[in-house]
Amino acid sequence: MLRIAVPNKGMLSEPAWNMLAEAGYRLRSNSRQLVVEDPDNDIELFYLRPLDIAVYVGRGTIDVGITGRDLLLNSGTEAVEHMPLGFGASTFRFAAPAESPINRLEDIDGKRVASSYDKLVDDYLKARGIHADIIHLDGAVESSVQLGVADLIADVVSTGTTLRNAGLRVFADPILHSEAILIRSPRVTENDERLTILGRRIQGVLTAQRYVLMDYDIPVSKVAAAVEVTPGFESPTISPLHDKQWAAVRVMVPREKVNQLMDRLYEVGARGIIVTALQASRI
Repeated sequence: MLRIAVPNKGMLSEPAWNMLAEAGYRLRSNSRQLVVEDPDNDIELFYLRPLDIAVYVGRGTIDVGITGRDLLLNSGTEAVEHMPLGFGASTFRFAAPAESPINRLEDIDGKRVASSYDKLVDDYLKARGIHADIIHLDGAVESSVQLGVADLIADVVSTGTTLRNAGLRVFADPILHSEAILIRSPRVTENDERLTILGRRIQGVLTAQRYVLMDYDIPVSKVAAAVEVTPGFESPTISPLHDKQWAAVRVMVPREKVNQLMDRLYEVGARGIIVTALQASRI
């Protein structure tokens, strides 16, 4: 039985739960349930703190888990990133007071850096020959400079509004681009059949989220031009209609480009264009 860890709270939790549900796995029925057995799919689901998942996978008996790339790198365990999951994107950056002379990565040498991700930051700086005093703080670190604990911070940045409100500005290149990832234990090989099935199901859900099914009718003389607009994966499905001068086309297209593609197809001569959402897939 494959043992899978998922976040029990936080920004990655609901997308992870929804993804597994759409992949056909059984979830918990109430928030107090921390372990769910799913014998039909031969898995056991564990709801754990996001910060702990990489540790349980890397050092314990959990086989795979869903966590953030930043949390994995900060854990210091031997858990391995297996595949990106396409949600929970974030950027990890340095930030210093607006009036501070700290403007370059080299300026961090000898300074105090506050972060919730102390190992990740320390490893990043040491790999570049920079030595700093890394101060671990749980939760928000924006106030650490104002309160005299640190000279600068390293933290997750989205829009930067929170940092600006705290009188901070980002500088230097991003430390890390993070997102939700599937990780595996060093005991589980990349080709493990159980992991292959899980990965295929997850990839099917991710593909279904990014693509839709498009159907349209097109004059036979314009099929080639329409296929250039919507080539699909391998090739569109093209079927004859009762009117021999027309053909029906079915093809998968990127969800984010649906309206642009419909406009282009209509200009080519397509009619009866309809779009259907996908729930799951195997590509």
